[in-house]
Amino acid sequence: MRQLTQGINNHILTNADVWSPDGQWIYFDSRSDGDGSIFDSQTLGRVHVPSGRVETVFEARQGACVGVVTACPTDDRVVFIHGPENPTAAWQYNAYHRRGVLTIPNRPEQTCNLDARDLSPPFTPGALRGGSHVHVFSGDGKWVSFTYEDHVLATDKHPAARLNQRGVGVSVPTRGVDVPKTHPRNHDGTHFSVLVTQTWDRPTPGSDEINRAYSDAWVGIRGYRKSNGERQDRAIAFLGDCLDEQGATITELFIVDVPDDVTVAGDSPLCGTETNRPSPPAGTRQRRLTHTVDRKHPGISGVRHWPRSSPDGERIAFLMRDERGVSQLWLISPRGDNMRQLTHSPTPIQSAFTYRSDGRTIACVIDTRVCEVDVDDGSIHALAPKVNSTDSPLRLACVYSPDGTQITYLRRIATPAGPRNHIFVGSTTLRPQQFVDS
Repeated sequence: MRQLTQGINNHILTNADVWSPDGQWIYFDSRSDGDGSIFDSQTLGRVHVPSGRVETVFEARQGACVGVVTACPTDDRVVFIHGPENPTAAWQYNAYHRRGVLTIPNRPEQTCNLDARDLSPPFTPGALRGGSHVHVFSGDGKWVSFTYEDHVLATDKHPAARLNQRGVGVSVPTRGVDVPKTHPRNHDGTHFSVLVTQTWDRPTPGSDEINRAYSDAWVGIRGYRKSNGERQDRAIAFLGDCLDEQGATITELFIVDVPDDVTVAGDSPLCGTETNRPSPPAGTRQRRLTHTVDRKHPGISGVRHWPRSSPDGERIAFLMRDERGVSQLWLISPRGDNMRQLTHSPTPIQSAFTYRSDGRTIACVIDTRVCEVDVDDGSIHALAPKVNSTDSPLRLACVYSPDGTQITYLRRIATPAGPRNHIFVGSTTLRPQQFVDS
């Protein structure tokens, strides 16, 4: 295990896709608090893995802050959250006042807004009316997924207005979106952006209706195979909050199949109305994968995490408590069958996790150690000795390199200015194999 970054600056890794495609660089932001909950980073950086050299990738201006950077798997682009420039009391950073921005290291002229924003009716199809968050490229590097909240509904006092609720969307390079400059916070975007999940203000207890969709993850490098053998090219797994029969909130795993053409509206406008949320495009299909209400410890639970798909799309990993109440890794197929408990650890999974590039192992923190879990038999291979809890790798990230030979993570290290997060990297113990997509 090798410490890559030094000094008194703080470093935050996103939960996935922090490596450059060639495995030479790891991207980070500089939010000041240990768990990244304060969005105050003014720069994005990257560290050169062989040498430890650090470079600034992007510097925010006009009072804006930036963070949660992820890298494209096929080229040099990165995407990140950008907060508002020149923030005011009426327009400060929050869940519906942020956007996605694309850039290329050392090519600042290539920086552009990913998603367009239009806050004035009639709204523009392909533009959002609020804020996007945690942007992640699809396996082929063409589409970007994100979570979303809606400014129009969050600030509307109309009695008939639906609630602002977190949802999941995609930005697609079909065409750029230009919007009228009828609001000072409107802006154009290079991609066509839509929501792909549906939520309800008041879900029916015991149903598959949800009032929140979040923690999204692409399924497979190029989707998965349906029960009839056909390939679904684009799908996103996510966590959804629904209600049990007694009306209590329970978190379950969902999936949405996304059509190839997201520019065609379904029953309601893609861009929403003054009182309605933006709606998914025609052809989307949202399904519940887990039904855990009858278990001793129902619901998806454990440390904050994002479900992760194997490269072939056949297995989706998530966290759930076992019969003893210990949070374990579980697997399920995107068709909703073959759910099984993967780990049987006496101590809980302690971090977000990622799949290795060949789909054979999952990296996570267990009992203060970075570990690899074999997805066939659930065996756990620790990469380092056990340490004190204060020295444990942080829960935020445990991310494989593109070739599967290294894992990066964060630890809290004492510095002259106080404890700071620093980036570490270690070699894997199990030799990766070449991934072959069926």
